[in-house]
Amino acid sequence: QVQLVESGGGLVQAGGSLRLSCAASGRYLWFRAMGWYRQAPGKQRELVATITSGGSTNIADSVKGRFTISRDNAKNTVYLQMNSLKPEDTAVYYCNADRIGDYGIRFDYWGQGTQVTVSS
Repeated sequence: QVQLVESGGGLVQAGGSLRLSCAASGRYLWFRAMGWYRQAPGKQRELVATITSGGSTNIADSVKGRFTISRDNAKNTVYLQMNSLKPEDTAVYYCNADRIGDYGIRFDYWGQGTQVTVSS
C-alpha cells in the first residue's frame, strides 16, 4: 500500500557529509510523521530523527547539531542531512512513515534500508 524508497547512502570519511532521501508512493501519501532510524551490527534499531507534517522535529541526542531532518510534503519526501559524520554513525538507515487510520490505529511503514559507512 505504501512504498518508501531511500537513496543517498554510501561510504564517506569521518568528518564528511551525506544526504539521505526517502520518497513515499502508493495508496496513502499523507503521514503524521516521517523519519529515520538506524541499526548498527549487533545493536537494536534506534531513532535518529523524525519530523511531523507540521514541521515539529525529534532528534536523537547523539546526532543533534550534526544531522538535520527536513520534509517536502508536496513531494512526499523526507531528507536527512548528515554532517560531521563519525565512525559510530555507521549503520543501515531506515526510512519510516506513520499514519493514523480508523479508530486511531497507527500504521508504520518502512523502507528497505540504505547503508551508511563512515571510515576513520
